[in-house]
Amino acid sequence: MIDGENCYLRAIEPHDVELVYAWENDERVWRVSGTTEPLSRERIARFIEEQSYDIYATRQLRLMIEAEGVAVGTLDIFDFDPRHLRFGIGILIYAAEHRRKGYARAAIGAVAEYARARLGLKQIWASVAADNEASIRLFEECGFTRCGTRRAWLRTVDGYIDEHEYQLLFE
Repeated sequence: MIDGENCYLRAIEPHDVELVYAWENDERVWRVSGTTEPLSRERIARFIEEQSYDIYATRQLRLMIEAEGVAVGTLDIFDFDPRHLRFGIGILIYAAEHRRKGYARAAIGAVAEYARARLGLKQIWASVAADNEASIRLFEECGFTRCGTRRAWLRTVDGYIDEHEYQLLFE
């Protein structure tokens, strides 16, 4: 487990299948997750089963964010690069009743400390849609700096929008 201020990050477990199934198949989340089609329970169960939790082998890691005994979201580590000492993160606090309670901020802080102290990383990065004001505010409050913008990068039903790139550098 990775302890945060008011939550903790834990490995994804077989009993999380139904919850992850519901979250992954909610089309409202697809825009930020990059999902383009429904996922089966079997596929999610297989994903959980195959998690080796060796970030050096898989170059990725999905962690459940738990607060007050309830899974409230996920934090994904991806594109782990042990040569350049960095990885990307994505975060989801699913239900509205769990948002604005500091869980996302605490989870990012905890994973940043894990990245810096345990893995010896130089940086963490994140990509955020330009119209996702809550995520922009979150990453900036967590010390991330906008380092670039990809113009017309994300296709939506209303056309294209920009995507901002953020970095958190460790000194």
